[in-house]
Amino acid sequence: MNKCFSLVLLWVAVMLGGCSPKILPARSAATTPAKAAELVKANNVDFRYLKAKGKIKIDMPGVQQTANLNLRMRKDSVIWLSVSLGIEVVRAYITRDSIQVLNYLQKEYYGGNYSYLSERLNVPVNFEQVQAALLGNYLSAPAGSTPVIVTGATTQKVDFNQASVLVTQLIELARGRVTQLAVVDSKTQNQFTADYSDFRPLDNSPIQFAFATLVKSQPTKGAASTLTLNYRNIDLDKERLMFPFSVPKGYARKK
Repeated sequence: MNKCFSLVLLWVAVMLGGCSPKILPARSAATTPAKAAELVKANNVDFRYLKAKGKIKIDMPGVQQTANLNLRMRKDSVIWLSVSLGIEVVRAYITRDSIQVLNYLQKEYYGGNYSYLSERLNVPVNFEQVQAALLGNYLSAPAGSTPVIVTGATTQKVDFNQASVLVTQLIELARGRVTQLAVVDSKTQNQFTADYSDFRPLDNSPIQFAFATLVKSQPTKGAASTLTLNYRNIDLDKERLMFPFSVPKGYARKK
């Protein structure tokens, strides 16, 4: 796959931490996931269908590029992405157990499971993490993981371990929205951060949505890469969406 799509998937899988806003701890608790649901002050955007359009700016070694992004989602089921540079160059169809990618420029496609994202990003990835990262939603701790919650005057910090990674989420208490999602792989020390800003109200939702996202990938070795996303518009449940995806004849399958 080309480098442009590699970094698009980096944004899709946003997860890792470096710099975190300063928190003034008032109380902390190591608790069960069930109890954390009561203590965590995050509000998630809820919907059945979501459609969004925007621009992404990519800055990575050897690549500086701005592209158009179309995003469609059916909650907890399908994520559909289309990237264009005047013409469509990449299309992706992501479900709970599979990832399919078309590269129109090189006439290639990929079809497989989440090992593709995990290998490219060097951290474990699943559908729930991808969906939460795209929406700026709070990601609950998995069963068996004990979240640690620190609540300050204006910000709440939630940490938990999932497989070999430490997930950190920062929540602005006034809005109840995640402002940073961060993940560090304890084995490789590879880091990813996603910072959410420009929160605005949406039709059909009482929850504000982050219209701007800054993603940074910092491998243990090598230069950092960044991706800036700015949405133009976001629609919730205004129509029943279609998710067209088919492999054109003659495309070579990538492994």
